[in-house]
Amino acid sequence: MDGETNQEIVALREELERLNGHRLIRIYNNWMRLLWFQFLRGLAFGLGSVVGATALVSVVVYVLSSVNFIPVLGVWASEIIEVIEGTQ
Repeated sequence: MDGETNQEIVALREELERLNGHRLIRIYNNWMRLLWFQFLRGLAFGLGSVVGATALVSVVVYVLSSVNFIPVLGVWASEIIEVIEGTQ
């Protein structure tokens, strides 16, 4: 082998060592860390979904309750607000 090939192999080995030391690769190499990582990821996803849905529903209900020119929607939104406030 010539010198250029040896340099490329050395560079490839160094890059592979650097990648193997990466945090994500270390997590995936250990199944306990992987389970913990996926558990925390699921908690964050669930919390984000609940907070996002709550914000979206509250904005929609607020907008619908302020709509008075469509009588059916205004009454319906008012009933929803009464039910929500009654459960608190």
